[in-house]
Amino acid sequence: MSLLPFMKKKEAAVPTDGASNALEAFLKGFSIEVMPRTAEKVESFRAILPQETRVYIAHIEGTPIEDMVATAKRLAGEGFAVMPHFPARIIANKATLADWIARYRGEAGVDQALLLAGGVSAPVGDFHASMQLMETGLFGDFKRLHVAGHPEGNRDIDPDGSDRNVMDALRWKQKFSETTDAQMALATQFCFEAGPVIAWANALRDAGIHLPIHIGVAGPAKLQTLIKFAIACGVGPSLKVLQKRAMDVTKLLMPYEPNEFVGALAAYKAANPDFGIERVHFFPLGGIKTNATWITGNGGASGVPAAQE
Repeated sequence: MSLLPFMKKKEAAVPTDGASNALEAFLKGFSIEVMPRTAEKVESFRAILPQETRVYIAHIEGTPIEDMVATAKRLAGEGFAVMPHFPARIIANKATLADWIARYRGEAGVDQALLLAGGVSAPVGDFHASMQLMETGLFGDFKRLHVAGHPEGNRDIDPDGSDRNVMDALRWKQKFSETTDAQMALATQFCFEAGPVIAWANALRDAGIHLPIHIGVAGPAKLQTLIKFAIACGVGPSLKVLQKRAMDVTKLLMPYEPNEFVGALAAYKAANPDFGIERVHFFPLGGIKTNATWITGNGGASGVPAAQE
C-alpha cells in the first residue's frame, strides 16, 4: 500500500480551538532529547523536568560510547527513564553492539532503547538498518524499544519520493512488535504542520500499523535556528511553515513556539481518543531549559512518569 497518495486523498481537518485541559492531557508522559555535551550544561535535570521523565540520549557519530554511558548513568541516578539511541550505521558489528548494551545495562541500568538507521550515508560496518539490530536478539530483555517514524517520508529510504520502503519497514516492525515482550512505539522526526501529521497517523492505522506514535516536536527556538536544523535533518513539506513565518519581518526576530502545532494535535486527540499519537517527544533545539519552561507553562509538569506506563 502506498501511504503518500492516500494522504493526498484523505486530508484531516485540523481543530484550532484546543482547550488548555486537552493540551495538558496531551503533554502527559512527554519525553525529551539531550546529547552528552548539552547535558553537561544542565546543573540539575530534577530542577527542570518532572521526576522519571523519559530522556532520550542522542548518539551523534563521533561521540565516544563512554560519554554516552556516563550521561545515561547520571540521568538514571537523578531518577529519569533513560533511552539511548542505537544508530545502526555507526555500530561496527554485533560484538560492538553487545558491548554497548552491556555497558548501558551494567553501568546505568538501561532497559529502553531507540533503534534507528542513523544519519550517516555509509555504514561503518555490518548494520545499515534498525531491523538488523532487532534481529540480533541482543535487546531481548529490554522493556521498551522505539523505532523511527517518518510523517513526511524519508528521501534516504525512498529516494524516489514514494513511501514504499518506509511502509515495508513499518509492516516488518509491526510484526516484530507482536513477537516481543518489549513495548514498542514510533518516535518521529519533528514536524511543523498538524494536518499532514494527522492524516499520516490515520493512514498508518488504516494500513494495519498500530504501533503507538510519539510525535516529534521542536521546542521553542529562534526561527533561524529551527530552519537550519530542519534543513539539516531533512524535514519535509512542513518546512514551508517556517519559511512563511520568516517572510514576515514582524515575526522573524520572535522565537518560535510550538503552541499552534501541539495545540491542534491535542484538540484532535481530545475529540478522537483512539488517535494513534500517544505521546509528545521534544527536540530542545533552543535549549533544554527553554523547552522545559515551555512544557511547564503548558501543564506538562504534571505529566505521567514514563516508568508508570
